[in-house]
Amino acid sequence: MNTEVSDPALARVRKLLAKAESAGVTPAEAQALTAKAAELMAKYGIDRALLAATEPQTDRPTDRVIDLGNPWARVQAHLLCGLASAMRCQCVILPHASSGSRVHVFGYTSDVDRAELLYTSVLVQMWQGLAGAQVPAWSRNPRAWRRSWLLGFAAAVVSRVRVAEHKATTEATAPSAVAGSTVALVLADRSQIVRRALEQAYPLTRKSSVTYSGSGYGHGYAQGQQADLGGARLRPGSRRSIPAGAR
Repeated sequence: MNTEVSDPALARVRKLLAKAESAGVTPAEAQALTAKAAELMAKYGIDRALLAATEPQTDRPTDRVIDLGNPWARVQAHLLCGLASAMRCQCVILPHASSGSRVHVFGYTSDVDRAELLYTSVLVQMWQGLAGAQVPAWSRNPRAWRRSWLLGFAAAVVSRVRVAEHKATTEATAPSAVAGSTVALVLADRSQIVRRALEQAYPLTRKSSVTYSGSGYGHGYAQGQQADLGGARLRPGSRRSIPAGAR
């Protein structure tokens, strides 16, 4: 996975996320750092879209195949696709003969870059959180509990990223905004282009879902909320079907 960032704005976001991942940072500090990074990243996406509308060479449609290794490769794919979808990309989870998962991401370069950047940071935070999570003594299946914890964490973060992106889009397209109508048209046009690119590459796709049977979902969701990225809470259950955020 490419984690190099040359754009100054994304480099600033990366520094904020790196601080949020640091072991010496308090939960409150991590929340503030990640929230600021999400806010900057959402606004960055709007700015790049507007710039590309007049200077197409600055941000073109692209696609990127990302290999995800075990453990929990399918959960990682679920997280990546959720974040990418929130940032106006579309994903296809490909059949993978070897261990792990393979995700094909379609979108504009700026959106794919920021989705990949945030995914890399969130993944670190997710592993750190899981390492510190205590499986209840009464749990009959520790692996199922951990998997449901991971899915809860992913759901919370993706939900919060969607809120940050929606807020930035709403503000940019508001009637009072200077280029409100232009932004709305630009974003709609970009979405159609991305969708057509995916459909041309994969004419036949189906929606997939991820299920879980462990009882750690609520614990993972609560941990995911510490990223302070907004979103509505889902109540844990004995078994649920969770949209994978991919086609």
